[in-house]
Amino acid sequence: MEKAECPVARALDVIGDWWTLLIVRDAFDGISRFGEFQRNLGISKGILAARLKALEEADILRSEKPKDGGAHSDYVLTEKGRGLFAVVVGLRQWGEAHCFNPGEAHSVLVEKASGQPVAPLILRNAEGRPVDASSTEVRKVGA
Repeated sequence: MEKAECPVARALDVIGDWWTLLIVRDAFDGISRFGEFQRNLGISKGILAARLKALEEADILRSEKPKDGGAHSDYVLTEKGRGLFAVVVGLRQWGEAHCFNPGEAHSVLVEKASGQPVAPLILRNAEGRPVDASSTEVRKVGA
């Protein structure tokens, strides 16, 4: 997909599998060690190692010496990785709205300072007005 003209196709080529997005989600939740990712996700060591390597190669995560002086590396989000926050929140909010029965318990994203739930994402145009699929279009390359 490296040659795809569609930004969605290129993004999915990098982050489009189940494990990759869950690793990124866990990194946003403060998980940074290989063993923590493995325990939290229930993922095999081989798959986790491959996904972490791919995320490093894509400059989404970077490996750092741990602050506590431990022998294992910490995996931290890069600026590019932190740019995925809205993607993860958008998936979370869609899942909350469409993947749970009414009243069914689920995790909730809240602002740390206030403890209040994060408001739904709203896409806006350059003037700040809300937009949706019916008010937007994709301009294809060469069109």
